[in-house]
Amino acid sequence: MAGKPVFHYDEARGRMESVQWLLAAAGVEYEEKFIHTNEDLEKLRSDGVLMFQQVPMVEIDGMKLVQCRAILNYIATKYNLYGKDMKERALIDMYSEGLADLNEMFILYPFDPPGVKEANIALMKEKATNRYFPAFEKVLKSHGQDYLVGNKLSKADIHLVEMIYNMEELDPNIIANFPLLQFLCRL
Repeated sequence: MAGKPVFHYDEARGRMESVQWLLAAAGVEYEEKFIHTNEDLEKLRSDGVLMFQQVPMVEIDGMKLVQCRAILNYIATKYNLYGKDMKERALIDMYSEGLADLNEMFILYPFDPPGVKEANIALMKEKATNRYFPAFEKVLKSHGQDYLVGNKLSKADIHLVEMIYNMEELDPNIIANFPLLQFLCRL
């Protein structure tokens, strides 16, 4: 049996959270090796394990994977969270990429200067409630199933719930007008 996946990244909020969500949904334990200093990062670089000289990096199944989408897709495939066929994977990718756009704003806003930060929070909330959440509510309503694709939990559902929880940090009532998204969060 292979060992636990090992994550290498800094302790800041970022893209690795989505990987953690996928593994948690699959019931997989993992280890974290945080990069605390430039020396920690330089050690990984000098060891030659960072293909593009940057983290995050995940050690899994004898590989040292870099690039978040590659990591996410591998884990989703490995743990059956990536659809049953090419059509389902295309939908899962489309939904996940849409959420990645909004997530990028969420990851970066804490680093915005005052004034800009408040404007970006307002913009994120506006996009979530007027563009992204209505689109996902419509998908769920259109097929009457509990999940976005194939009526089975996928990485798209996990990314959506993650984004909802992130946005609820900014506005606890942000999905008040989206009953199907509320239901998805309870599954």
